[in-house]
Amino acid sequence: MNPEKVVFGFFIVWALTLNFGFYLGDVASPAHHHAYELAAAIFVNLVATILKFGDRSHMGAFLLSTSFVADLQLFAAAIVWGIAMNIEPIGMTASVMASIVSLAGGAMLANIVSVLLLVIETATLQR
Repeated sequence: MNPEKVVFGFFIVWALTLNFGFYLGDVASPAHHHAYELAAAIFVNLVATILKFGDRSHMGAFLLSTSFVADLQLFAAAIVWGIAMNIEPIGMTASVMASIVSLAGGAMLANIVSVLLLVIETATLQR
């Protein structure tokens, strides 16, 4: 067993599960989506992105691109949250939370593709 591959797979799957945890719940209810969970999802996705930089294969390029998409979506969700809470006078509304959750859903889809690519790559390895 390669410890480097274990850590790599761990962070990819952890990024997906944190993203799913944030996404799950009533789309328009701020009570179902916590800011710290979004922050944790962003942090773990960034770590997963950094770990993907070492792979120079064609599959590695796809893995890295899915990670960039997830990072971009999560950053956009955090920016929308920050603007709603600190700049806009209306604050957090159901439509703003729906936008944040939708962006996190896009990141979750990118993370699902990343996990599927990892599973496919692992399944095609010859012993």
